[in-house]
Amino acid sequence: MTQVYFHCSNVSEILVDRCGAEVNDLTEARDQAVAAVRSVAMARNLLDWRSWKLHVSDELGDELFIVPFAFVLGNPRRIDGFYEELQSGF
Repeated sequence: MTQVYFHCSNVSEILVDRCGAEVNDLTEARDQAVAAVRSVAMARNLLDWRSWKLHVSDELGDELFIVPFAFVLGNPRRIDGFYEELQSGF
């Protein structure tokens, strides 16, 4: 298990995840990242989150990957391509 952190940012703001989550692998980290994007967008529905990005980092602060909110919230069919891209890249 490894600790990962889900930081959110746009051009003018950064929201830092100080707690993180333990995951078994990058697939689980990806699934949690997508769930986090959906959760944040639903909880704060007055904001337009499409310009935001979720940065997934490990316990050393190294960025593992980025999930643009627009990628998750825009077109649900695009998420399958995202999964395939992540799986082939790692």
